[in-house]
Amino acid sequence: MADGDEEILAQEADGEDLAAEYVKLQIRRRLPGRRLDKYLQGRFARLSRTMIQKLIKQGSITVNGAPTKASYEMDGGDIIEMWIPPPEPTDITGEDIPLQVVYEDDHLLAINKLAGIICHPAKPSQGGTIANAVVFHCRGKVGRSDESFRPGIIHRLDKNTTGIMLIAKDDETLWRLSLQFERRTIEKCYLGIAQGELQLDQDLINAPLAEHPTIKDRYMVPGMRAFPIITKEAITHYKVLERFDGFTLVQMFPKTGRTHQLRVHMSFIGHPLVGDINYGGHVYSEDRLTGTGSTEPLLQHQALHAWKIKFVHPILEVAMELQAPPPPSFEHILHLLRTHRPRKKPTRR
Repeated sequence: MADGDEEILAQEADGEDLAAEYVKLQIRRRLPGRRLDKYLQGRFARLSRTMIQKLIKQGSITVNGAPTKASYEMDGGDIIEMWIPPPEPTDITGEDIPLQVVYEDDHLLAINKLAGIICHPAKPSQGGTIANAVVFHCRGKVGRSDESFRPGIIHRLDKNTTGIMLIAKDDETLWRLSLQFERRTIEKCYLGIAQGELQLDQDLINAPLAEHPTIKDRYMVPGMRAFPIITKEAITHYKVLERFDGFTLVQMFPKTGRTHQLRVHMSFIGHPLVGDINYGGHVYSEDRLTGTGSTEPLLQHQALHAWKIKFVHPILEVAMELQAPPPPSFEHILHLLRTHRPRKKPTRR
């Protein structure tokens, strides 16, 4: 069974692995305002909306056995039949880049992302990304060659944010997990080392985000005078784990998934993350933290780590909780703070 909106009545490949695939779906309930082309684009992530519209026009997608239009709004009981063409060869080349695997099965891969690596190529010629590493890692494991496998990167982490990432190995997994993200049923927990001592043990930050009007790839919480800047809802719940002299270890639970959300929100409340120079954070050395030792930077990027994620396995339909340990650099800063800047008895985590 699919998640909520439909039931899969039939699904089979026509001969070889890469031949056209036949899929038959029954819509469970009326979906007012949901165009057929948009719905199917969300359902089959590797198909573009243009491709779906083309398939509808040529009769490869029918509703209740008859040709239809891309703008058709589905009703409860509708039967959708479609022939999906084989995937085009991917332009992502597999590269032997080490991955820290947290969990893996036939449908899903979870990794502990390292700092300094982006998730997906910005252009076909770009390499050295998580996507390139996953293509190499999954070669021969998904029933296709690496030339025809495209990793389903469901959610992304900033280049220098470390921690757990989920990656789908097939379209069904990608679609079902994407629905969980869309419906906000996935729980994500981050660890961050913030500058200053947060006064509240926990709080909710409900502050919309907007692109910075003058600085590329930067975001902000606009003031009232910034109207009519386009904003997006952004909500973060945080909980203090440990306080030190001048610093706080904080647990963050994003309820929305905006770009740079946690970094901007912590800066917005006056407690930017250590190392996050784009949003008011400072780079610290051992000497600066403890009064002695090396003057080399301990961390040259934001002290932010995607620690835990809770979700329902998209195929096995069992509750899962995965955890990725913070990198040694993150733990070293905590060790220095606990040793040289103790403030209150640590809360166990």
